[in-house]
This record gives sequence, structure tokens and C-alpha cells, in this order.
Amino acid sequence: MSYLLRVAVAAFSCATSFVWSAHAIDETVNGELGVRLDEYLSRVSANGMSGVFLVAKDGEVALAKGYGLADRERGIPVTTDTVFTIGSITKQFTAAAIMKLQEDGRISVEDPIRKHLRELPRSKRGVTIHHLLTHTSGLRRDFGGDFAKMSSEKMVERFGAFELESEPGVVHDYSNPGYSMLGILVERLSGRGYEQYLRDTLFEPLGMLDTGYLIPDWDKDRMAHGYTESGLDWGTVADKRWADDGPHWNLRANGGVMSTIDDLYKWHLALQDESILSDESRAQLFARHVSENPERSSYYGYGWAIFKTERDTDLIAHNGGNGFFMADFRRYIDEDVVILLMVNDQRKISNQNQRDIRRIVFGLPVELPALKN
Repeated sequence: MSYLLRVAVAAFSCATSFVWSAHAIDETVNGELGVRLDEYLSRVSANGMSGVFLVAKDGEVALAKGYGLADRERGIPVTTDTVFTIGSITKQFTAAAIMKLQEDGRISVEDPIRKHLRELPRSKRGVTIHHLLTHTSGLRRDFGGDFAKMSSEKMVERFGAFELESEPGVVHDYSNPGYSMLGILVERLSGRGYEQYLRDTLFEPLGMLDTGYLIPDWDKDRMAHGYTESGLDWGTVADKRWADDGPHWNLRANGGVMSTIDDLYKWHLALQDESILSDESRAQLFARHVSENPERSSYYGYGWAIFKTERDTDLIAHNGGNGFFMADFRRYIDEDVVILLMVNDQRKISNQNQRDIRRIVFGLPVELPALKN
């Protein structure tokens, strides 16, 4: 499928011609579904929301369009070529990297992590790679702030020193350091930096050249700025205190990756076949390994959550955010639907807005939001 999709509706906002790269997916409003989505999102954007959205159904992109401003001070609009941070969606790339190492015979997900990190104390001998992937290691949620200085050696040391909060394999408890530990494994076993390994084995083969931490070396004008509730400019994650080769290890491999809507759509397409991972590896990524809650309304795979919809179909999804940026990646695999969104003012898009978008996609009635004064 071509990523340069024809435009089916002629009337667009003035931001249409504001593109940075010929490689971005064309701004697209296609068919009745695209028109309904664009009408709704234009109204939400008029109320202050800014972000980029892509919806594809039955293998065809209905909407790919930016709304609002990526940089309010300079009046730079969001386009399909704007770079956003995707938060914890990063975790699916870390999980895919582990799958590649397993395909190459370097590890098994059933390996105790101590097999590959011998400096860990015996008290951590029960923690496996599978436990880290499924957030069942017993490791705490965080060791510190996203931008606090933390080397890989210090991360391993802290993992070894902290007492586990539950026995490995018993409780699902979301852990960012768990995925950072997986990133450290990627570096140790591949002999390459975490970002470089992802670039070499996942991103470049798929043409995802706008995904990463530092390697893409984006023009600053392409990068969306995050905004606080009061409208203050928080900047970009790349403006914060990082190490020379990317974020420190409180963030690396568990969050902070930046990408475009085009690259995320390429990733979605690659996950539909053996373009980048074997059938067996993708089955492990999307398996219902552990319930996320007592009600068993969702399950965690490897870097993805799995749900049953009200239509009794499967949804594989993950979101990410830091209070300023928010991204959501939803793959309705039985219905051949993908919904992607990235916004740079998390408070300006409500849960109701997101539900309305899904209702439109599945043909349900939705009222347009009232315009605020």
C-alpha cells in the first residue's frame, strides 16, 4: 500500500500546504468517514485541541490530518509530518527488540534476567524476562523522575538493591524500570546502544526514519511543543536534561521515543505480517499473558494491552503520556481498523472526545461539541 494517499476532499484548512518533508503521509480526508471525523475534530480543535490523527479502515486511510498548533509562539501548525513524543508506546518497540533477540537465539523470554546480568544478587534470581515484559516482576513503578540522571549501571544496581513488592509472576503491577531493564538487556546482548539497535533492526527496514531519540536529528521546527493546563510552553522532551546518547535510564526504553503519524502507521502495517517479526513472535506480543485487573476486562501482552470490545472483537492497544503530550495507538484487528492520535496539550482532548471518535469510526451517532466562547 502506498503511503502517499490521494486526497478525496478538496477543502482543507490553511495548514494543508505547511509540510516539512515529501516523505510524510499526505494529508487525507477520504470518503464519508473521513469527512465526519474531520468535521468533529475541526470543532474540537476550535476549542483549543492540537494534535495529529490517523484513522484507517478496511486497509484504506480515511483521515490523516493535523489540527491546531505545534508551536503556539511561532504559529507553526500541526501537520502529518510533526514529531511528537509517544510516551509508553515506546514499550512495544522494546518488546519487539527482545523478540528479535529471541529470534536470533540470543535469549529466551523464559530466561532469568540474572542469566544475562550476572552482577544482580541472588535475591533476583526468580525474575525472568517474561516477568519484565508483562509487568509481573514485582518491581516498583518508578525509581525517579523522567529526567533525573540515571546510568544503566545505576539502574541495574537499584534493581538489585530494592526489595520486590510481590513475588515474580503473581501480580501485574505496571513498572517503568522493568522496561528500562529490558533496554539494558538489548544493549548488553546486541553490543549496540538501545536506540541504534531499534534503528538497525526495526525502524530502518520499515522506512521509519522519523522514530527514535536522537538519531533522526529532526529540524526543531518539526517538533511539537507540549503545553501546561495554563498554556505555558513546556517544550519538547529533547529540550530536557538527557545523556549524550539519549534520555537517562529512568526514561530510556520505557518512554520518551518520538515519532510521526506516518511512522506509527508503517509500524501498524508491519505488525500485520512477517515484515519485521515472525508469526510466533507476534503471537507472543499479543497474547493475553496476564490480567491487568481483578475484573479481567483487559490483559497485558508484551508491550501491548488486549481487550474485548462491546462488539465481541479484539482490540490491541497502548497509550502513553507525560501530562503534556498524549498518544494513543488502537488496533481493532478483527475489524481492520486502526486509530492513531498524538496531542500536545493532554487536557484539551477529553475522554468523551476520544469515545466520540471511536463511535464515528464504527458508524454510531455523535453530537458535535459545542463551541466555547
